[in-house]
Amino acid sequence: MVRKLNIVGDGQGDLAGHGGEQRAVFVYQMDSYHYWERFLGRKDFIYGQFGENFTVEGLPDDEVCIGDQYRIGDAIFEVSQPRVTCYRVGIRMNEPRMAALLVAHHRPGFYFRVLQEGNVGAGDDIVKIADGSERITVAEVDGLLYLPGHSREELQRALRVPALSKGWQGSFHAMLQQDSNSKTTVGNPGLAYEEQAPAWTGFRQMQVTRIHKESDNVTSFVLAPVDGQPLPVFQAGQFVVLRLLVDPNKIPVLRSYSLSDLPATDHLRISVKGELNGIGSSFLCNRVREGDVLDVSAPRGNFTLLRSQNPVVLLSAGVGATPVMAMLHALAAERSQREIWWIHGARNRVDHAFAEESRSLLKQLARARGCIVYSRPAATDHVGADYDAPGHIDIALLERIGVSQGSDFYLCGPSSFLKNMRDGLGNWGVLAQNVHTEIFGSVEGFTPGMERVDHTPHLPQGPPGSGPAVSFARSGITVAWDPKFGSLLELAEACDVPVRWSCRTGVCHTCMTGLIGGSITYNPEPLERPAPGNVLVCCSQPNLGVTLDL
Repeated sequence: MVRKLNIVGDGQGDLAGHGGEQRAVFVYQMDSYHYWERFLGRKDFIYGQFGENFTVEGLPDDEVCIGDQYRIGDAIFEVSQPRVTCYRVGIRMNEPRMAALLVAHHRPGFYFRVLQEGNVGAGDDIVKIADGSERITVAEVDGLLYLPGHSREELQRALRVPALSKGWQGSFHAMLQQDSNSKTTVGNPGLAYEEQAPAWTGFRQMQVTRIHKESDNVTSFVLAPVDGQPLPVFQAGQFVVLRLLVDPNKIPVLRSYSLSDLPATDHLRISVKGELNGIGSSFLCNRVREGDVLDVSAPRGNFTLLRSQNPVVLLSAGVGATPVMAMLHALAAERSQREIWWIHGARNRVDHAFAEESRSLLKQLARARGCIVYSRPAATDHVGADYDAPGHIDIALLERIGVSQGSDFYLCGPSSFLKNMRDGLGNWGVLAQNVHTEIFGSVEGFTPGMERVDHTPHLPQGPPGSGPAVSFARSGITVAWDPKFGSLLELAEACDVPVRWSCRTGVCHTCMTGLIGGSITYNPEPLERPAPGNVLVCCSQPNLGVTLDL
């Protein structure tokens, strides 16, 4: 019995990666079985070897079109999309390259959505009952997403097929948007968002020209290039990595800090919360003085303001105000006419960073409003003067002050704050694509089908390697490369550094990571390289010492 979501007794193991109405039934062809037997020199395949629900005679990927409809037994099906690349097919085949080979050889297989539930059995005839519009084949659509060389006309043609799944439509829309932006001509936004190449690789020396206390526990540092050359203007919301020589007898410490000022060509400003046991923050707040020279990476990050006419809601807690502070500066500088909300949570007036600076900027904006929430107001803190409400930021507060659900939300703060707000906004009906978050510290891992276990990053077990140094900037560790790991992804996993991956063979770009400094070699070569300044860690090895945004 075939249901809308799967086949009774033959469902998907990973519903996040392979489930849903668009991917109810996976189909693979006997002709492709025979092709791979010849190509791989194997005779050990069994039915279901490629993870399919239906093994079929006929229906080749270069003839079947998206939107084609078929009757099998009592059920009716429609072709919705090609296979989603995944590491599991490599495990099933005992061939790690398999996800890439399926795409490169134009034999991905495809998914059915179920239009009419019913019973299906082995030996049933497959009867075509309708043609998909545009007659674009499964192999063509697969190549559009995963292989280079697509044309704007081909993307537009694919998007005219209503049966194409929403996920693939979104990828093709992103690729069309890239094509219309002449500044971005490399990488593949259909697979992952790729910022423009950073202004410089590695680290640049900058002098601390001013140190200023923003609150009891937040200190700002203004940095100017030692060489006097102008800085490229960064995007509000981005961050830099500092390489700090905390102990002359040890390797430098890497720490990431958001830029908190108006983008300028003569300086950068970071704002740092002093942490009792924070190695980087303690060094900066207690030992660095005006005139000192620091190593600073180019600004990077995709937590940036998007062009839109929607209201802007800048939501922050504690030192999370830093990147949205830069956004508020940028909006004020352009005299934005959008409706703008500055909503910030702090413990009290003593801990309230950027209080006067944010109030001044809000006064420069015609349609801006602010709301300050103190979780532990002191007896000397006054409602209406220092803050607007006691408690914490939540959806009830947003509703009460009149924030629109159709706004663009930019969130930054502690992990618990981000989770509560993301969940709350989703339950409130805010579209996921309108919620943007910045995470301090390690990225959120993505390991499809595997239980997620959080560990503190550490050096790998066993004797140290003898290769170039690999630094994980967000995790704060540096490791000597050992070729036994095979890829930077495998090294990161051995160190319990949170990572994101899916195909593990250079196809899907899920593992794409910022390459802050150094150079890499690809083996195997990915089907399409990411934009400069980024690296696919699943299929790369360090050429020289590298610093990764992990």
